[in-house]
Amino acid sequence: MWPVGLQRLPSIAQRRYLQLIHQKTTQSITHAKVHHQTSLRRMAAIQPTPNGDPDGITADAQEMPYTFIDIGSNLGDPVFRGEYHGKQAHPDDFEQILTRARSAGVVKQILTGDCLNGSKEVRELARKYEGLYATVGCHPCRANEFEAGAKSDSPAEVDRSAKEYLEALDQLIAEDQASGQSRVVAVGECGLDYDRLSHCSKEIQLRYFPPQLELATKYKLPLFLHSRTSEAHVDFVRIIRAHEARHTAEELLPARKKGVVHSFTGTIEEMKELVDLGFSIGINGCSLKTEDNLEVVKAVPLDRLMLETDCPWCEIRPSHASHRFLSELPLKHAFSPPAIKKEKHQVADEKMVKGRNEPCTIGQVAWVVSKLKGIPLAEVTQSAWKNSADMFPLL
Repeated sequence: MWPVGLQRLPSIAQRRYLQLIHQKTTQSITHAKVHHQTSLRRMAAIQPTPNGDPDGITADAQEMPYTFIDIGSNLGDPVFRGEYHGKQAHPDDFEQILTRARSAGVVKQILTGDCLNGSKEVRELARKYEGLYATVGCHPCRANEFEAGAKSDSPAEVDRSAKEYLEALDQLIAEDQASGQSRVVAVGECGLDYDRLSHCSKEIQLRYFPPQLELATKYKLPLFLHSRTSEAHVDFVRIIRAHEARHTAEELLPARKKGVVHSFTGTIEEMKELVDLGFSIGINGCSLKTEDNLEVVKAVPLDRLMLETDCPWCEIRPSHASHRFLSELPLKHAFSPPAIKKEKHQVADEKMVKGRNEPCTIGQVAWVVSKLKGIPLAEVTQSAWKNSADMFPLL
């Protein structure tokens, strides 16, 4: 039975109507098949590989044209659970943070151990979540912890406390390597910070940096390093050289695998000296604050470049010299998602928290580097990935 209104049409028009209906149906079926095949590919992308490791890559990450290793992520910080200064400001949104990271192509992250307990926490996170790895060490601003266990100020008590603390770091690495599911990829964060001596004196920092270098050599692990201020750089290089002089070439890791000086904010001359020593340079938003900083980053050799966020800190702020490049940032939905004040934040919002940097913003750092060097974004991301994967074999 023809629909009303078509019964009076000539037969040629009726045949054309049937052809249009058939064409429409065929297109719908084809569209459904394509959608089904796409869904199957997405499902396959998140299935574990035969060894049970999906390698941290999800469908969202596969759709992103760039992939990243965030070599400096502080996901162990309580703010990523909604806790600020000991108070719960909003619900725990840790899972959403990981989802945003994967959507931005961040398929691997190295979580920074800043002290003994912090190292234990990030190692446990790394064991729980695919694509996460950890460092073990003590940040220079927390080096007081080596002596915190002393029952008195006597040299013997101080030495006992420091020895126990160092042995605990050593044991944590040893247990990880013997576990069969090792997630510790570096010793650190260790080094020198003369910009915040109110946290820890220069004397104590100098005392407990060398033992951590020995840990790295003992376990054949690269270093995740911190050096802040030009004065600290001089002592930093002196200690590194002295450490290497005590060991044979066979005992030390080769150049380009020794480690990375992360969150670099030094001069061009300092950067070149570190590169000559065999280290790579980690760049984040704090490395991109001033015009002088930008000149340094522009000069970092591409084969020594690594990318990081140092989240929840070191975002690129409007006051930074690098911020002007973000007006042309591609993929803003992934690299710069909407943010809301923490007091108003709800997990269902699926938004970032203002002032709390996240791994997903690493694309901003890569974009600025690409603009400074005048090369495609893909060249920056591919180089940084290779440099990081070569240095940290577990990745």
